[in-house]
Amino acid sequence: MSNYCEPLLAALKDCILHSDCVMKKGRLPSECIKNHTDELPEECRSLRLATFECKRGMLDMRKRFRGNSASATAVKIKQESASAPTTELPRTTSSV
Repeated sequence: MSNYCEPLLAALKDCILHSDCVMKKGRLPSECIKNHTDELPEECRSLRLATFECKRGMLDMRKRFRGNSASATAVKIKQESASAPTTELPRTTSSV
C-alpha cells in the first residue's frame, strides 16, 4: 500500500486504540475490528469504511484517470488532525 491511504489508516488506528472496546474491555484492536464492530464508535466505523474504499480504489482501473475519491477524505482527516486544538493543563503558581 502506498502513502495514499496512510492518513486514513493512521486515523483508524488511533480511533480503535482509544475506543471503549480496547481501553475499557481490554480487547486487542484486531479483535475489535473483526468481531466487535458494533461496539465501535461511529467515527471508527466510518474510518474503517473509508480505508476499505481507499484500498479498493487503488486497485480499480476505472479510477486511474478520474482519481481515487478517497483522497478528499484523507486530506480532510489530515487537516482536522493538524488543526485540532490542543488542550493545555492550567498552570498554577506555587508559592515557595
